[in-house]
Amino acid sequence: MASVKISDRIPASADKVWDLVGDFGGIQRFSAGIKSCTTTGAGVGAVRTLELPNGVSLQELGELLDAARRTLDYSIIAGPLPLSNYLARIQLFEDGDGTRIEWSSSFEPKGITEAQGISMVEGIYKGGIAG
Repeated sequence: MASVKISDRIPASADKVWDLVGDFGGIQRFSAGIKSCTTTGAGVGAVRTLELPNGVSLQELGELLDAARRTLDYSIIAGPLPLSNYLARIQLFEDGDGTRIEWSSSFEPKGITEAQGISMVEGIYKGGIAG
């Protein structure tokens, strides 16, 4: 089982960042790598289908949505990524006049090395945080 954890600081209030991150169906509002997002259901158990710019799509399941702790957990349930048993957490913490974001996951690489899987996931997270 591989794991990734990226931590960074965002110069915006935790409430403002949570407004984006906590909107499970609104990921395209901050992630440039998402062409569109459609959501079935709401809250825990909701499924979002993400269409990527290359026309490929993947599905993610909302596992936990805790506004008080500014925490979102989700898993990938279908799609082209060479990963299985993927479970991720995004958690926000107030940090002075900004926000510290921690984005972490565990997964099993499929058909790629662990180092390749870690590098791929780290790139996804860094791009999402930059957005």
